[in-house]
Amino acid sequence: MSAAILKSHEKDLGGGFVVRRLLPSAVKQAVGPFIFFDHFGPIDVAPDADHDVRPHPHIGLATVTYLFEGAIDHRDSIGSYQRIEPGAINWMTAGRGIVHSERTPHDLAGQPHRTHGLQLWAALPKAHEEDEPSFTHTPQADIPVVALDGAVVKVLIGTAFGQTSPVRTYMQTLYLDVALQAGRTLRLEGLPAEAAIYPVSGEVLVDGVALVPHTMALLEEGKVPVVTAGGGPVQFVVIGGEPLDGHRFLFWNFVSSSKERLSQAADDWSAQRMGQVPGETEFIPLPKAPLRPAS
Repeated sequence: MSAAILKSHEKDLGGGFVVRRLLPSAVKQAVGPFIFFDHFGPIDVAPDADHDVRPHPHIGLATVTYLFEGAIDHRDSIGSYQRIEPGAINWMTAGRGIVHSERTPHDLAGQPHRTHGLQLWAALPKAHEEDEPSFTHTPQADIPVVALDGAVVKVLIGTAFGQTSPVRTYMQTLYLDVALQAGRTLRLEGLPAEAAIYPVSGEVLVDGVALVPHTMALLEEGKVPVVTAGGGPVQFVVIGGEPLDGHRFLFWNFVSSSKERLSQAADDWSAQRMGQVPGETEFIPLPKAPLRPAS
């Protein structure tokens, strides 16, 4: 069925906001450029819940935010403001450094609502790790949708089933959101060298083998997996791309091909030299743990 199965582990981001993290993994650091994969929700958010993420920094990566339910207000240190809503792709290139916050919109604050989505990080190629930071919002209306026999595929990033997303990337990248009707199958042809499947809901079978919820199946290069919806309709995502150009080191919100660069970023954030988000006075301090970059 697959080259390996990655299990999720839960991370509490504060305020009872728990995510299931699949990448990075001890089994495989990244799938294509994707070096970080968090699935949050679906969560029924209480009126008094505080799931806001205060300003914090990034380097050497691009954040990729995609919602199924709810809304998030994005603000960053280059002046971007964007209400993130279901179906849109929000790509923030950190490059040499950016600071951003993710907060509950005013119209949802103090109101019961639901939130559900995915946040991924794409590590930047070495040649682009120090690019100028930027933010790009691609609305749902601009995302290609392919209707197949029993399946609907949203081509969020990359090219699949004859359609290409307008989202600009730095290397071959694939990100699909697939809805499959009960009992139907879908052949995933033309996948990149590295690819994986993650079930969002329902019983997803890959080559006839059920994929346990909250796990990710790494796919074998050169093979054409067949995905089946067992027992009812399913939703899953496919991620992948060409392999990264070498190992990456991670510390907190920083990704780099250089350990020394992580140390510099940590010093810069501690000294508040990475910029400020307009209108924000709070920030998340650097973790007190010593800098021991994950390998």
